[in-house]
Amino acid sequence: MSTLSLLLVTAAMSAVMLLVLSSLSRSEVKGIRCWARANWLAVLALPLFAGRGVLPDLISIELANGLYLWAIATMLVGFRSHLGVPTGARALAACAVLALGALTILHYVIESFPLRVVVASLFHGGSTLAIGLAVRRALGKAPARYPYVFTSVAAFGLASGHAVRAAVSLAQHAGVAPLFDAATWTLIFFSLGTLAMPLLTLGAVMMANADIVARARYAADHDYLTGAWSRRAFFNLAEHERARATRSGAELSVLLFDVDHFKRINDTFGHAVGDRVLEDIVRRTASVIREADCCARLGGEEFAVLLPDASIETASAVAERLRDALAHSPLLLQPAVVVAYTVSIGVARLEPGESITALLCRADRALYLAKAAGRNVAVCAAAACDAEDALCEHPAPMTLAVSQVLAGDQQL
Repeated sequence: MSTLSLLLVTAAMSAVMLLVLSSLSRSEVKGIRCWARANWLAVLALPLFAGRGVLPDLISIELANGLYLWAIATMLVGFRSHLGVPTGARALAACAVLALGALTILHYVIESFPLRVVVASLFHGGSTLAIGLAVRRALGKAPARYPYVFTSVAAFGLASGHAVRAAVSLAQHAGVAPLFDAATWTLIFFSLGTLAMPLLTLGAVMMANADIVARARYAADHDYLTGAWSRRAFFNLAEHERARATRSGAELSVLLFDVDHFKRINDTFGHAVGDRVLEDIVRRTASVIREADCCARLGGEEFAVLLPDASIETASAVAERLRDALAHSPLLLQPAVVVAYTVSIGVARLEPGESITALLCRADRALYLAKAAGRNVAVCAAAACDAEDALCEHPAPMTLAVSQVLAGDQQL
């Protein structure tokens, strides 16, 4: 009755896991369908195991074992699919067929229950070991560590249990007396085999949930088109760096830039080409700035680059390299379509006691003066403030507006 109760409870647990997995079916997480299919197979197999002695052996032994072998193999395919590694589905199917053939021979030809247990344990143990190894290898890239650790530990534990089960069964086949009575070993190992599917599914659900949360966080923190940091994420990172700079006395600078005559690009080539230009800007910017720097799309064709531990001189040099890289690398879409574009850049360094909003405001004024100077230039905010005062006093000559243009061609 204990074994029967365990089988029925485990079948119920697999059914519950199916309901949980069905709630994730629209999440686009890889592996969900395989995990659900594996639990369906377990729900079918476990009652057949429970019908041993009532149902024909062909159903309660061969069919039940075949379904459960298929279930654990499908579980492995689901984990490999989720982790983005080759699933090896055909090889697993071939191994399952061979294992089922061996079980059938050991039932009807040789008739050895211990050897049947050895064959089943080797297949299940090998599959769970493969799951543990696959998950363990992916731990370094895991969106959350705990679900991966839990799943790998559970898989390795199951694999170890199956190895012990195979060893005990071999000893029984050889006539060696077991440490405990046969009923105790049977209950322990039966519990191990039946609880494997719910335990692995729990780990799978935890990993899927971590993946969904990571995707949602990425979508919130990154621009959907270019992959740059979003406006919200930029302000969060900037505020964090401002607090760090205030505590440590480090410097913090920012670049604010946008595409010159971007509307003209959209009107001439279409918005799809305009989108390609924005993607190209982010890609080229990433090749110019450091890994510790942050490039964000603030909106439309306006971008910002946060430069921790960068003086105004360093930021100015980065701005010039960025301006030059974008101005001299036209975007080649087709042999007959070449899109040349430039950017204007405002550069500012965080002053003592200044807020991020005030810093960006000064960088924005510098960007405005870069536009007034003829575009495709980088202007320092310190000079921009003085120049803005000059504009108010002497509005006639526009060239007085930019007293320190760092570099660039004077083109419209």
